Amino acid sequence: MRWWSVANFVSNAGTWMQLTVQNLLVLQITGSAAATGLSLSVQAAPGLLMGVAGGAAVDRWPRRLTAAVSQALLGAVAFATALLVAFDQLDLGILMALAAVTGLIATVDGPACALLGNDLVPAEDVPSAIGVGSLIHNAGRLAGAALAGVTVGFLGTAAAYAANGLSFLFVAAVIPFLRPAAGAVRRITGSAADGGTPAAPPGDGARRADDDMTVREGLVFFARRPRLLALAGITGISAVFGRNYGLTLAVLVTGPLAGGAGAFGTVSTVLAVGGIVGAVLGARLRKPSVRLVGVMAAAGALLQVVAGLSPSLAVLLVMVLPMAVVESISDTAGTTVLQTDPPAHLRGRILGVWGSIKTVWGLGGPPLLGLLMELAGARGALVTGGLLIAGAIGAGFLLRDRRTTAPVLVRTGTPAVTKRPALGTAA
Repeated sequence: MRWWSVANFVSNAGTWMQLTVQNLLVLQITGSAAATGLSLSVQAAPGLLMGVAGGAAVDRWPRRLTAAVSQALLGAVAFATALLVAFDQLDLGILMALAAVTGLIATVDGPACALLGNDLVPAEDVPSAIGVGSLIHNAGRLAGAALAGVTVGFLGTAAAYAANGLSFLFVAAVIPFLRPAAGAVRRITGSAADGGTPAAPPGDGARRADDDMTVREGLVFFARRPRLLALAGITGISAVFGRNYGLTLAVLVTGPLAGGAGAFGTVSTVLAVGGIVGAVLGARLRKPSVRLVGVMAAAGALLQVVAGLSPSLAVLLVMVLPMAVVESISDTAGTTVLQTDPPAHLRGRILGVWGSIKTVWGLGGPPLLGLLMELAGARGALVTGGLLIAGAIGAGFLLRDRRTTAPVLVRTGTPAVTKRPALGTAA
């Protein structure tokens, strides 16, 4: 797990460095901010169309082999881009095609790498492993953005892509030496490559493993699981109206608060630090629940309201730190529920479904938020968005509590009587 964490950090830093450089490269080629957004959409689009199929592939294929091959392919794409940039052969069409290929590979690589980390610890330590992964993600994002400026400034754009390619190859080289921990959750396939033995999930009896590898089964399980649907609702409304701080806070800092790019850089750093602190705290959660995810998301939304009303940059910085902490705890808890609630043989497909849902948020959220900012300004968008998130989550909790405490008619040999179930039981 230590080796995997180091490799994961290197890969995350390289990925965020490339994403930063890619935006600059599109601007350099086209001079258009719209083209920059289009390149990100093209890279995200395969997740919408192929996310569930990618998750099914992760459930079917040996996990370590799948992760190693996908990392190597991502490295090849990065090296190819570096060569095209170095020889001045990269145009917008080729860049878009490479972005689409990267997004397609990521539909398999994302769930494979996420679940591989869980295989390296005993089942009871999976929540902590997910928290460590969240910590590494935030730290890698912070390091990657910083390294992008240094690398481009001293070595050029091609070097940044080459460095990302090396980071992928490092991960691919580490994966073959990883071994599942004693007591780790075993998948139904139980292949030797994953260190397991064939074992059907509880209640499935002798059903063949191949019968469980359909995409449809993952979709049906997700659609019939209230906890996962609630998690999707909480995360979705938070993602659309509360997490696009690169847009809302940038406009707030440079507009009403009269700050510059340096001031927004400081706010972004505080956000990243808060995310790291929240990930550390989230790693200590043993059995997080959807209710905890909602409570933390609502708390972050209310802090967002206060941040939107900040009269000065100093007040904004004070509010941004706890806002980032509670939202990071919410994200870590939600990821833990997502990766541990489904049976082991379905987790790849559930992550694939989740990837498709997240792509919808990623593509639809910024335009909706941009429209809200046009109507209400940066402060209004932050305040309105925070109130919408907190109100929707609160309404969801109230509806759920009313449903679980609704009267139940029990017929016996005597006249019908009405009973109320205990709180938390199903009516």
